[in-house]
Amino acid sequence: MSFEHTPPLDMSSPEAKRASYDTLITQAQAILHGERDRIANLAQFAALVYNSVPQLNWAGFYLVNPSNDRELVLGPFQGKVACVRIPFERGVCGAAARSGEVQLVEDVHAFPGHIACDAASRSELVLPVIANGRLQAVLDLDSPEPSRFDAEDAKGFGAMLAALIAGTDWS
Repeated sequence: MSFEHTPPLDMSSPEAKRASYDTLITQAQAILHGERDRIANLAQFAALVYNSVPQLNWAGFYLVNPSNDRELVLGPFQGKVACVRIPFERGVCGAAARSGEVQLVEDVHAFPGHIACDAASRSELVLPVIANGRLQAVLDLDSPEPSRFDAEDAKGFGAMLAALIAGTDWS
């Protein structure tokens, strides 16, 4: 199976974002079709997002550590080398894991307890991945642009995650 690289999507307006996320959902469903392995699907999803969404410098997952359910451990991602372990009590990813709520941070330097894995990151969007009634992971998206993410991005990535959750076996 081969896939052609597509140029970054248009995220210049709310309408363009909605259309772009509709495209991404269709693409996510296509790459997930017939494959239910968690790691393979998370890796493909991260690659799709990182290579399609403009103004990202990191896109990937932190998984709930099976031996310590108050800690996240690095999962499949695209971008620079990253922090490996994040306690629920620290950072934007920890806040999403702890609260089960989307974290949309316009300025990571103003976020109390922010963990700077990449000094170039200026804004962040983190969404909890809840499957089988429990937190499985968080999707972490970083941008070198301040205020890169908005409610439309949170909604679009939430819909993409719904496709990922439905198309993946979570153990």
